[in-house]
Amino acid sequence: MKAAIIVNLSKEKAVACAKEIAALLHENGASIAMPAACREHIHYSYITYYFTHMQLFSHCDIAVTVGGDGTIIHAAKHAAQTDTPLIGVNVGRLGFAADVEVEEIGELKRLLTGDYRSETRVLLDVEVRKNGESRHYLAVNDAVVAHGQLSKIVDLSLSLNGEEISKYRADGLLFSTPTGSTAYSLSAGGPILSPQMRCILMTPVCPHSLFSRSVVFEDDAELSVSVRIPEGCSCLLTIDGEDNIDIREGDSVVVRRSERTLRLLSLHQRNFYKKINEKLREREIT
Repeated sequence: MKAAIIVNLSKEKAVACAKEIAALLHENGASIAMPAACREHIHYSYITYYFTHMQLFSHCDIAVTVGGDGTIIHAAKHAAQTDTPLIGVNVGRLGFAADVEVEEIGELKRLLTGDYRSETRVLLDVEVRKNGESRHYLAVNDAVVAHGQLSKIVDLSLSLNGEEISKYRADGLLFSTPTGSTAYSLSAGGPILSPQMRCILMTPVCPHSLFSRSVVFEDDAELSVSVRIPEGCSCLLTIDGEDNIDIREGDSVVVRRSERTLRLLSLHQRNFYKKINEKLREREIT
């Protein structure tokens, strides 16, 4: 088995954990691969380094991320394109998507014997239609259409399968996968969904109405958003907190379930809702 290890190089603890994981998997018979950027931080003769994530994932059977949820999300977009199963080691604060904590690193050798469970997660295909052209983005957690300037709200029109169903005056509209329901959507007042569900969650962000609430759509829904932007204001589409795309009047953002899926691995039989409650209590304490 060839295992890719993706590490958040900005965290010393993550680098130290990645070194330990690389040694553990190598000692148990796995070939180890890493992005080329890791070479100056983790340089072992048995590691193969790749210059692009696409090369890395396409040459590996499994991938391990070491960092927080952001590290998992970034790696997941590449893993989904090559259908490479992924497992996360949490060295961040919360780590909702991560399955393994630092003190459990020794259990990762179970990956080499097939002693794990695999979960399939829904992803979003986000299409931006602008000036007669279109471009597609892949979202693991969420896509947000929102104003790009403080103290300005925008008018948003939402259509379902080509038919307008609602108008919102709000800071924005947030579209989330079930996996992303514990991220920005949760902070915006959205519900927590089991990550194995197949649906699309829409949550208004700071709506100028007492009656605007989250809506759960079936996974075959095609949702389209257009905006009316006040003078002097701007509007942005943000994908997973990483990509920012300028949205203007006349543009449309179409959100649908992606044909690609993400395979996340788990070494534990944890109750999802119990895990979420524990994580949220930890955040209140810290």
